[in-house]
Order: sequence, then C-alpha cells, then structure tokens
Amino acid sequence: MQQLASFLSGAWQTGQGRARTIHHAISGDALWEVTSEGLDMAQARRYAIEKGSKALQAMTFIERATMLKAVAKHLLAEKEQFYALSAQTGATRADSWVDIEGGIGTLFTYAGLGSRELPDDTLWPEDELIPLSKAGGFAARHVLTSKSGVAVHINAFNFPCWGMLEKLAPTWLAGMAAIIKPATASAQLTQAMVKSIIDSGLVPEGALSVICGGAGDLLEKLDSQDVVTFTGSANTGQQLRVHPNIVAKSIPFTMEADSLNCCVLGDDVTPEQPEFALFIREIVREMTAKAGQKCTAIRRIIVPQRQINAVSEALIARLGKIVVGDPAQEGVKMGALVNIDQRQDVQEKVDLLVAAGCQILLGGKADEKAAGAFFPPTLLLCPQPDEIKAAHAIEAFGPVATLMPYQNRDHALALARAGEGSLAGTLVTADCALAREFILGAARAHGRIQVLNEESAKESTGHGSPLPQLVHGGPGRAGGGEELGGLRSVKHYMQRTAIQGSPTMLAAIGKQWVRGAQVNEDRVHPFRKYFEEIQPGDSLLTHRRTVTEADVVNFACLSGDHFYAHMDKLAAAESLFGERVAHGYFLISAAAGLFVDPGVGPVIANYGMENLRFIEPVKPGDTIQVRLTCKRKTIKRQKTTEETPTGVVEWSVEIYNQHQQAVALYSILTLVARQNGDF
Repeated sequence: MQQLASFLSGAWQTGQGRARTIHHAISGDALWEVTSEGLDMAQARRYAIEKGSKALQAMTFIERATMLKAVAKHLLAEKEQFYALSAQTGATRADSWVDIEGGIGTLFTYAGLGSRELPDDTLWPEDELIPLSKAGGFAARHVLTSKSGVAVHINAFNFPCWGMLEKLAPTWLAGMAAIIKPATASAQLTQAMVKSIIDSGLVPEGALSVICGGAGDLLEKLDSQDVVTFTGSANTGQQLRVHPNIVAKSIPFTMEADSLNCCVLGDDVTPEQPEFALFIREIVREMTAKAGQKCTAIRRIIVPQRQINAVSEALIARLGKIVVGDPAQEGVKMGALVNIDQRQDVQEKVDLLVAAGCQILLGGKADEKAAGAFFPPTLLLCPQPDEIKAAHAIEAFGPVATLMPYQNRDHALALARAGEGSLAGTLVTADCALAREFILGAARAHGRIQVLNEESAKESTGHGSPLPQLVHGGPGRAGGGEELGGLRSVKHYMQRTAIQGSPTMLAAIGKQWVRGAQVNEDRVHPFRKYFEEIQPGDSLLTHRRTVTEADVVNFACLSGDHFYAHMDKLAAAESLFGERVAHGYFLISAAAGLFVDPGVGPVIANYGMENLRFIEPVKPGDTIQVRLTCKRKTIKRQKTTEETPTGVVEWSVEIYNQHQQAVALYSILTLVARQNGDF
C-alpha cells in the first residue's frame, strides 16, 4: 500500500511515523496510507511566501485571472481521472460532477470576474474619491493590496475538489499562495488535482502546496499577514478559531461549518398544488445527493401541523424508491458514506436523536456487516420541536432529515431560527406576502435563502448549491464567515487601507484618474490614440454649444418625449424649474456631439454608460461645454489570433454650463484597438 505524498517546498515528500489509512467507500479495501509527521511546515510556509506569493503579487489582476482560466481549461481536459478517483469516495457520477466540474466552473467564474471588473494593476482602488475638504485639495479613497503571507485552507472530506477550488480562485486572484490541507478521508482526490495543476506549469512555483495528513505545527508558524480558512464540523472549527497563535496575532480566520439547514413548507401550500411536489422533490434530492454529506443539506423539514401526514407519506414513498449501492451498478441513485467511521458517526447521531424523543419513520439502521459504508435514507419525526432541543442541535452528517410540525407562521419562523445559524434555507410558497414575512423574520439566521415556487423551479439550481456569485456562509453555528459572493471573497485575502492626499496624488497611486486631479491635454484627440497610447488623465476640453429652444423642440419630436417640463411653458413656469428646461438625454447626445471624433480610428465601439447624474437644469439660452478624461483602462485578452486586440477605456464625462457649474456627470466605456496583440 502506497503512502500519499504531500507537495511542500516545491517537492513531493512523504512523512514518517504513525499513518492513517484511506479505504474504498464501497469495497472497504485499503487504498493509501497518510501521514505528514516530520515534514517541515515552517519551511513550507516560507517557500510558499518567498516563491509563490511574490510571483503572484508581481502579476496584475488581469494576468491572475488569465491564469485561473488556463488552469480551469486544463483541469476540464483532465476531468476523467478525477471522476475515477471520486468513485472511491462512494460518490455517484452526479455527485462527482458537482464536486469536480462545479469546482472547475468556479475557477471560470472568478477568471471572468477578474478580467471584467478588476484593474490591470497590482493595486485595487475600491471606491471613488471621498472629498475631505471644502476646496477639494484634500481627499481620500480606499485601496486593496495583497497580503504578504500565505493562505492556509483546511478543507472538509465531502467536496475534495470544489472545496479546494472555490477557495483557491479568490486566493490566487488576490495574489496569495495557498497551502491546502484536505481531510484525510478523501485526500487522494485533492492530491491528484493538485498534482495535475503543478504538472501543468500554469501557476508560479510555490503558488500551491498540499499537506496530506495533519497540519503539524503550521498554525503556530503563521503571522498577521497570513490567512486561515476552515470548512468542516462546528466543534473542530471553534477549536481552531481560538488557537493561541491565531488569537495572539489576529490572523484572519474564516469558518464555514456544517449546520442544521431547514426547508419550510408555506401554510398556503396544499398537496394539490405544484409547490407541494416541488417541496418533496427538493427534500429527497438534498437528503440523497452525496449521501447527505453536504454542509448545505436539508436537516430539518418544517411543515404545517395539518400537512404532517401528507408530507411524511409522500417522502416515505419517494425515499423508498432510492436504490442505495455501488454507483457503478445501473439503477443505483445513492452511493456510500465516505468510510466506515463516518457511517458509525451517523448511526450514533441518529441514535441520540431517537433517544431525545424523535421517531424513526424510515431507515435509521445501517447494515454493520456490510463492507461498504452504506447508510439508508432516514426520515425522523420530531413531534414536539419546541421541547426536543436535540433536533435543532445534533446533526447526522448523512442521508438523514427530521420532520417537525409548526402551529402558525410565527412558530415556523421560530423553528427556522432554532438552528442558531444556518448556511442555507428554503421556503416553498406561492404567496409573495408570506415570502417577505419569512425573509424579514428568518434571514438573520441564514446565509442564503431560496424561495421556491412553480415559476422559479424551472431554472432553480436547488437548495444546496452554493454559487460563486453568491455568499456561502452563515451566522452562528454555520461559522460566522463568508466565502464566494463574487469579488467579496477576494477582499478577504487583501488589506484595505484608507489613503489620504491630494486628488492628483491619489490618482497617481491608484493609476486611475479621479475628479479634481490634474489632467493632461494633448493636441491629439483622445479618440485618435490606440489603447497603449492613452493614459489615465488624458483629457479633452471641447468647444461650447448654446442650447436653443429649437433644440428642445426638435429633440422632443425626435425622441417622442413631450414631458411638460420641456414642452409646456405654463406648467414648466409653475414647476421647481420656473421655466422650460432641456431634456437630460439631449444633453448626453449634445455632449457626444462635442467630444466624439467622427473619423475612422482606434475607437471601435461604445460599450455603455455608467453612474449618470443630472446636477443642474439646463435652460434654452444656456451654453454647455464638456471635459472628457481617461479615468482607467483595462486590457481585453485575445481569444484567438484572428481577434482584433483591444482594451476597454473608461472616460469621465463632465458637462458644465456657462457658470462652470457641473450640469451632468457620468462615465462612458469605449472599446479601443491595441497596437500589440497577446500572441
């Protein structure tokens, strides 16, 4: 039997001493020995920082995003080897798809977010200029910079691929190297994916390490520039959170723990409605996917008292048809738990719930003589959910859920909150008013809530599917942390700093022009410059145009906008304007006429307009002038050699009247040709 090696300090290494054994979840055969004893964790951390983090921090956000996309493509091409290993953990093909291709999809998502929304720089200006003085010479903004340490990710056994990749994506995008510590029970799959990434040569040396076995004294070697994340049981997470070194050095710690998530049937739903069938389907799917080994799985089924019998009968009928066994066999819908130890743990938790007063409606007992770690779909009934506190505190991490009745809506909300913090909840209802009432009363106890009805079910991703665009985490028992949520998670691995100074100085620091900073006026029109030639601060002050009554009338006829403030002299006189005013969109059109260079040139297209504000009214007889200034620019990577190399330039547009008062402020985005391509 081979030993599963760790990849630390740039080399594959095996530990010495007492080892744990990884068994095949279906056959029970011994597969690997795992130990990391004797490995130098301090050196591994130094190597990751000095090689990996430094290399990543030298790359821009756009370059890091490009790297993520390349890694995702590589892993997708290698996916079948991961599916083969995933079968050893008892997962079905559908279970493995969520773990493997769901994880790879998260890389793709973050690659897209980074390339579209982050600057082509190593510093991230987080907000717009914040004025701090009357004359505008002193201002501030917040910037994000990469931490100089390493991210330590301690992951759970149930999603050995997704659990790693959903943390790696924002970590790398932030410019930090990562040391992955997977759960031993499924470490062979994480290790295989790490090896594939290392062998690809797509990431800098030291950017990725993996510990197969215990973390040793790694946590004791960390400092305030490092980050720790944890996914797993609430008890283990709480112990790690108060590790003396983590507390002493205020090391950022994010925890995502298993929780007693609920699914609530609205009191408006009857068995005849489509929502009732959706409710049953959602519960059965969440109980059986990954054999119930999901931190988001439904553990508490909360239904109106009058629907208890109908719900229990429907669930028993559906669950009774689930074929449990080797996923390689045709017709099998649910595989095994990850190992015999996990099966024993689930059995103990079910026994505790029964001893506390819950009743077994289906399943409840494992075949302890079986070689595989199988546990049957188990439905419990908690007849007194207010008195039986164990139903809201003990989690059987397997295909187990507990049915509990509620008396009224307030009672339903109280039960939904009784889990004391959940990752995910679902409300099934066709009543919009009930949905709002539920969100107001239960959202504070949940990280995510799905409201499911006939309309949303057509495209719903389901109760238990964390999405990279949405926050994954929850309060209280769920750990109190957040992962994913789009670019929010990238900020967890960066330092936010408030920078104060003059607008010109802040523009230079952020490599983005801000209003009030110095501009660079050139005899060459900005629209005649290629992407490489344009610099933040490049500016054009246009000639003037006097707005006439004919302009207002003609624009009204052209656009069909005959709003009284523009066209009714008497009504306009009684309005807050005191007289007729020009259309706001006429001003935008007139501004374009002032700053656009009409000839063929590097500017290819207008991408859109952002943050439009009308500040002051413009009346017939007023004269307008426009200042166009390059605010920031972002390169667009070519997909093929045939594609025209381009970048996106954001321009600040300021329209002024004859009194030098701003009448409109906004930004436009243009697609601009590059002189040099990526190939």
